[in-house]
Amino acid sequence: MQTLLQKPSLWLIIIIVVLPQLSETIYTPSLPDIAHTLRTSENMVEFTLTIYLLGFAVGILLWGNLSDRIGRRPTLLIGLLIYLLGCVGCWYSTNITMLMISRFIQAFGGGTGSVLGQAIARDSFTSHERGKVFSTVTMAISCAPALGPIIGGFTDQYFGWEAVFVVLFGLGCYVTSHVFLSLPETNTVLKKTNATDLIKGAGTVLTDKRVLSFGFLVGTANGIIFSLYSEAPFYLIEMLGITPSQYGMLYFIVGISFVIGAWLSRYLIVRGHSQELLLSIGNGVVFLGATLWAIFALLGYINIQYEIFSVLLTLGFIVIQSFGIALILPNALSHALENYSHMAGTAASLFGFYYYILVSLMTFGMGFFHNGTVIPMPLYFTGLSLSMCFVQYVGLRRSENQTAVNAV
Repeated sequence: MQTLLQKPSLWLIIIIVVLPQLSETIYTPSLPDIAHTLRTSENMVEFTLTIYLLGFAVGILLWGNLSDRIGRRPTLLIGLLIYLLGCVGCWYSTNITMLMISRFIQAFGGGTGSVLGQAIARDSFTSHERGKVFSTVTMAISCAPALGPIIGGFTDQYFGWEAVFVVLFGLGCYVTSHVFLSLPETNTVLKKTNATDLIKGAGTVLTDKRVLSFGFLVGTANGIIFSLYSEAPFYLIEMLGITPSQYGMLYFIVGISFVIGAWLSRYLIVRGHSQELLLSIGNGVVFLGATLWAIFALLGYINIQYEIFSVLLTLGFIVIQSFGIALILPNALSHALENYSHMAGTAASLFGFYYYILVSLMTFGMGFFHNGTVIPMPLYFTGLSLSMCFVQYVGLRRSENQTAVNAV
């Protein structure tokens, strides 16, 4: 059995994991300003979130495998330096092409934090300690995307959109210096893995109907979240007239709905309720929130003439969907790879790559349908939530029923 030597601090693991999560959303209140400054379309600016998620997906696929070969610490430092390079590129971007390339670089490097923060925790703590560590890390991951727009909204309003990337560069330097000075190497048994192992794993994991179905639920639920981050700045700032700082503060309420949903999910699981029931409730709540939102938008109740009412109504529908998504994600993530404990690292990388590709495609769809009105977002979310209900029934319920029949 491997001896657990020097352990990294829990705080260091948290900031490693949170940095890329914060970077995903911190600049979203700046999207309208970026469109104006770089003289590009709102659709193209929304695609910068798509390209970030694509770079993140590629990074997730690479960094875990590399850290098994050369160690967690050097891999993390390489990734963080690439992340800082991307931040500088975003900071000095003078056109949308440069910004997109820089966002991809930033996400590709930042993906090390998401992958290796959790790997370092697995390396460093016993199974008994790990439960507390992962629950704390998960809470931080849940709060970071909601915290991003709050910080970004105030930064953009008072210092301009470029300052958002200055903030990220400063945070990146802080994390990099602490990793360099304080992080011990936690992977004491390096593995000689290669691309063939990854290809073989992909042939197994990504042809499993159950894994694909859970991945679709995770990808689509996150797709709704990140489509919201890309479209909502235009929806609430440009169309309904609130300020970037006000926009950012709305996510404090959204974050609370996530926390309540996650707490309820844990409570119901402890009380013996099934994962299938919680997924059904979550999907139903998301569909209800999106459908009601679409109806009110189509009937004309959401417009600039009723600014306060429209903002509160929109916020209410977002909170309903966020609550439902908080029921979906932990249950889908916890059960997706339960049959792959013999290849947990490879399976997790492939699964993360798969659902982040879905998320990037769905944010691309939101940007494609953007037309400067309040109609596309709620209609798009209604369609996505309906697809989740369908996949749960066809991809999960039927396959699990068939498994039960075969077992008999």
